[in-house]
Amino acid sequence: MTSFKPADPVLVIASGNLGKVKEFRELLCNFQIQVIAKPESLEVDETGRSFKENARLKAISVANNTGEWALADDSGLSVLALSGKPGIHSARYADSDSERINRLLAEMSTCDDRRAIFVAALCVAAPKDQILIEVEGLCEGVITKAPRGESGFGYDPIFEVIPTGLTYAEMSRNQKQELSHRANAFRSLEPQFRNLIANNSDLRN
Repeated sequence: MTSFKPADPVLVIASGNLGKVKEFRELLCNFQIQVIAKPESLEVDETGRSFKENARLKAISVANNTGEWALADDSGLSVLALSGKPGIHSARYADSDSERINRLLAEMSTCDDRRAIFVAALCVAAPKDQILIEVEGLCEGVITKAPRGESGFGYDPIFEVIPTGLTYAEMSRNQKQELSHRANAFRSLEPQFRNLIANNSDLRN
């Protein structure tokens, strides 16, 4: 993993979710940058009507408030039998990961069709409302009838990735980085981000 020096440029992850921040640190390990979480006191109202809109809102707000480039992720689970729920409300479906999982499983207790899609929208923004990159990634799967696995966070223990037979929570870190919705989105973002860094020496305005 790349180590950084205090003088290295900063990229702020526009999330308070430490699981997401950890995943992005790992995905960005080949870049000579400091990857940090947003200030705990900085909250952004997710008023968008899509994952893309919410990612944009978060990236712009964090970039403007910190004066650094910001990378925002808005992701969630869309279940076919529930007409796309929980969708953009995935993180707010209940007060904790276990409660969110229990609510979803209860709502699907009579569903034979358990197909679902995990979606990740990524946005990189600079201060002064500048949108630099926007991409989206998907991963198809099914909702299990009970949690499986000890890794990951969020809905990971009940999302089985087609065709692996494994939930995100049963996968190794490398497997998840290869197959996840966030990894698929990052594959689209990475070459664009590399070009931005090559053309901007310090990631600041």
